[in-house]
Amino acid sequence: MTAMNVVFRVDASIQMGTGHVMRCLTLAKELYQQGAECSFMCRNHAGNLIEKIAQAGFKVYTLGADENNNSAELSINEQNQCKQRQPLFHADWLGTTQWQDITECLGILQKLQADWLIVDHYALDKRWEQRLQPYYNKLMVIDDLGDREHLADILLDQNYGATTAKYQGLVPNSCTVLAGTQFALLRDEFAQWRAYSLERRGNSFDHNKKPERKGSSVINNILITLGGADPENYTGALLAQLASIEMSPHVVITVVMGATAPHLQAIQQQAASMPVRTIVKTNVSNMAELMSHADLAIGAAGATTWERCCLSLPTIQIVTAENQRRIAEDLAKDNIIKLLNDVNELPEVLKDIESWIMPLANSAKHVTDGLGVKRVVDYMLQGYQL
Repeated sequence: MTAMNVVFRVDASIQMGTGHVMRCLTLAKELYQQGAECSFMCRNHAGNLIEKIAQAGFKVYTLGADENNNSAELSINEQNQCKQRQPLFHADWLGTTQWQDITECLGILQKLQADWLIVDHYALDKRWEQRLQPYYNKLMVIDDLGDREHLADILLDQNYGATTAKYQGLVPNSCTVLAGTQFALLRDEFAQWRAYSLERRGNSFDHNKKPERKGSSVINNILITLGGADPENYTGALLAQLASIEMSPHVVITVVMGATAPHLQAIQQQAASMPVRTIVKTNVSNMAELMSHADLAIGAAGATTWERCCLSLPTIQIVTAENQRRIAEDLAKDNIIKLLNDVNELPEVLKDIESWIMPLANSAKHVTDGLGVKRVVDYMLQGYQL
């Protein structure tokens, strides 16, 4: 059997962040390990991760770049079909129109003839998928909004509380909907570090065992991760709040950011003036290790949530995009995270940390086991062989 040919259509930008590309990279690496050939189609937005994808060993077709002009002409009728209906809520995330995106992707897909096309983009829907349908065999859509129609063979919604009913009427009856955090796309490192991280926190897979914190109950390692871009500079606001709190001199704060984050230099300067040791890291390749050694995380909602849950890391979470709010509120209601509605509330939340930190850790560990990507690839391989 020839190698399965998989093409991804996904973007990263300062506006949309890096999470969509990062989870697709996780999926691509697992597919590659299973013998598939993977390539990406990405638009050249400010804050893109095109170089990172290429460094991971995957071919990238850059959309919107003159040197990669693979576009094909659409008829006036086809353009009008793409423009019909109300524009999608996240249409501006595409940086162009759907029909223009189609013209650029069409020429690429004509050459590649994908066995699987994987689309992870809030600004693309059934119109885009339908026009490109002659050039792929199977389609997987990664979504969590449930606000538009798709032609998917598989639809993946890896979020907490996701159900198949959410997509009823939005996908064909034949579509397999993979819903829930058991399908969360986490890198292998998180499953590998899970046992150590749970043991370190005094947790157990035994539901009847009362959790107890090993060693000192003092928080010594704080990890701050507000996404690769953090355009609103929540990181700076959090550091300012932490600087106002009396902390042990043994506390170490680690900040993880993307190398292209717009406020990176300002955060580096702010870190140097913090009352406790504060380290700023970029382009980390050992996130699971950093999380496993952290006592507390302060981070954005979104895909990183499942990484922290896998490692039972107690988290104070901040909603940085409105589409994340409902899930964050559900997690807080189920005592899986501590939700921070305003950065200024941080000192008050930390006052009674001993009352909630271990219950959060114990709840979080049951959300996902880190093996979701393997489950998703199993479904893809089954579909390829049919």
